[in-house]
Amino acid sequence: MKQLLEKKKPMLRHNKLNTLLVVDGNGLMHRAFHALPPFKTSSGTPTQVVYGFFSIIHKTISDFHPTHVAICFDTPAPTFRNTLLPEYQAQRPKIADDFREQIPMIKKALELNKTIYKEYDGYEGDDIIATITKIAEQQSYDILILTGDKDMMQLVSSHISTVTPEIGFSKTKVYDEEAVRLKMGVPPSLIPDLKALAGDPSDNYKGAEGIGPKTAQKLLHEYGTVQNLLTSLDSLPEGRVKEKLASSVDSIRIGLQLSTVKTDAPITINLNETEWKGFSDELKNQFLTWEMYSLVARLYPKLKNKEPKKRENVVNKDQISMF
Repeated sequence: MKQLLEKKKPMLRHNKLNTLLVVDGNGLMHRAFHALPPFKTSSGTPTQVVYGFFSIIHKTISDFHPTHVAICFDTPAPTFRNTLLPEYQAQRPKIADDFREQIPMIKKALELNKTIYKEYDGYEGDDIIATITKIAEQQSYDILILTGDKDMMQLVSSHISTVTPEIGFSKTKVYDEEAVRLKMGVPPSLIPDLKALAGDPSDNYKGAEGIGPKTAQKLLHEYGTVQNLLTSLDSLPEGRVKEKLASSVDSIRIGLQLSTVKTDAPITINLNETEWKGFSDELKNQFLTWEMYSLVARLYPKLKNKEPKKRENVVNKDQISMF
């Protein structure tokens, strides 16, 4: 899939297989909430998350032309990672009320459009993405994962790539296997090992205290995997690195479990039902109800909509241009 990196608007279907776009729903919502000003309807309903979410979905579909689309979400329920490490992600702030109010709005819009979305209590959206991706790969799909989460890079293979929004949503970066190696310093399969050693502040676990990404990369290049490294611990040269690793064995093992996405979440999916058929009239009517006139004009270019755009409460045209 290297050709993806060589074109401004790459077509994934280079081998004429079905192409599934799998979307990190929560990541996309967070990005929209923080990138856009607080749009509201005339009655006070917030809409910027909905606006940003569907804007980037539209752009990604326009750029990559997937044949199928599925969206994945977290749920508020604790996951097995919280059981394994109670402080896992504990430092993350609670989402704002305006954000929370828009989550069911997005899911309602997806249902109106008959776009499949999946979530499951006890599993992160990442695990749902990984499970669907593996199912699709087994059925000979090409897969593009829309996410800003580097954890998802561990899934990249000859038929799986990730695409990351950059500069708001105006540009994207596609990562195939070689691009992941250049970005992370290790192949996709070793990203959990890298995080197990170096830790992940965003998820609130330390890995091996005092071992940074560069040292972790060097160790993995030499020993292959975390398991090989820990098995060889006694034979490592005496010094600071050996001491740090020896004192952090339990933390490293926990980090490996935390960073490895599950590919066997208990969900079912019929990929035929994820076939992309465009944006529906039912969705259009809902967007009009939410006074999202400029979004309707973009998603439905043949529609001559004369409703006033000013009611979208656009306060920063530069930010809107990112979408």
